Amino acid sequence: MNGLIPTVKSGNEKSNSLGFRTLPTFSSWLDDIFESRLTPDLTSNFNRGMTLPAVNVIDSTDDYVVEMAIPGMSKSDFDISLDNQILTISAEEKTTSEENEEHYTRREFGYASFKRSFSLPDSVESEKIKAKYEDGILKVHLPKKEEAKKKPIRNIKIS
Repeated sequence: MNGLIPTVKSGNEKSNSLGFRTLPTFSSWLDDIFESRLTPDLTSNFNRGMTLPAVNVIDSTDDYVVEMAIPGMSKSDFDISLDNQILTISAEEKTTSEENEEHYTRREFGYASFKRSFSLPDSVESEKIKAKYEDGILKVHLPKKEEAKKKPIRNIKIS
């Protein structure tokens, strides 16, 4: 038998399997602080980390297009590289702000980053890859080689 006492969350009261009140564990105490005691204004800036952006991959006749919605960044925040048919898209953002008032000084900083990698098919012309960032959308155009482009449907007459 181990020495751990299970605690069950049910409102503000903690009780064990027999219904007796138990002391809250340190982790549940921290959970309570972050869930209910801090105001939303304070917790909204607590985690400024960037989540992994969702990706749309479009397969058109002439190329593949990789789209990512990443608003609020500038072109210089991105790094796009190609190494042995592995396309890597990454971004890094650092922010700092400082306020000096009569009775206080407030200084904040933040850091956010992500990195996504894609294995490209041999049908991509790697020398002609282009990227564009506009209105919060990053688009990477991956042109297809001529032999990989989809040919139009052709009707064959029966003789």
